[in-house]
Amino acid sequence: MAEAKSQGGLLTGLMGGILGGGIQVVDLTMTLQPDVPTIVMPPELGQSWPFRMEEISRYDHRGPFCYWNNLSCGEHTGTHFDAPIHWVSGKDLPANTTDTIPVEKFLAHACVIDCSQAAAADPDYLLTQGVVEDWEAEHGIIPARSWLLMRTDWSKKSDPAAYMNMDEEGAHTPGPHEDLIPWLIEERDVIGFGSEAVGTDAGQAQHSNVPFPCHYHMHGNNRFGLPALTNLDALPPQGAVLITPPLKIRQGSGSPARVLALVETS
Repeated sequence: MAEAKSQGGLLTGLMGGILGGGIQVVDLTMTLQPDVPTIVMPPELGQSWPFRMEEISRYDHRGPFCYWNNLSCGEHTGTHFDAPIHWVSGKDLPANTTDTIPVEKFLAHACVIDCSQAAAADPDYLLTQGVVEDWEAEHGIIPARSWLLMRTDWSKKSDPAAYMNMDEEGAHTPGPHEDLIPWLIEERDVIGFGSEAVGTDAGQAQHSNVPFPCHYHMHGNNRFGLPALTNLDALPPQGAVLITPPLKIRQGSGSPARVLALVETS
């Protein structure tokens, strides 16, 4: 009984903080709409459907009482959650799909590294271990089972073409250096990596020694990805809590997600 009261007190305190303004809920999610950028893979790989929205009825002859739509898109559209089964390195792991991942893993602390100036100067900017260690010297060691979020302000690009930044070589968008991801897993035990670009890997990551190293290493170690985040400039370097549940799709490799952050305001 005492334990139950204690748990109730914690939840009451959480809701009191939200309703009283001591905890801010920040939306980190891109709006799904027909022109939402969709990742483009190398030509030899399959391609995702674009997001489509078809009106079923809107209080009219098709249905006088309701407004609703049919939707179609790939699992990895807009702000979305990447499950381990998404990549070949994670295909044989246990609890590796959106319907089998333990739900407590959809809540975790977040560490935010501001790379916005570097990314503005170089769209192919790669976040390195040295930059992370410098960040830790100022803000503290990344806690185990936290998200590492790479803030680039890339989500502020309102033009889809500028956001994708494609040329004949492919996309030019920032991401993690290929050597950083194994270090984050082995030395910091992160739960996943998040970015503001259309994918968690850099735009030119297919040319890395291990192609798409963030996907390969994160998912091969039963960790997760959060691409196409927004509003990372509203989060502190440490201290926010992310809420990241994907849709519960049977054998799902991912899904669009409404990613939220809880941030203490005082």
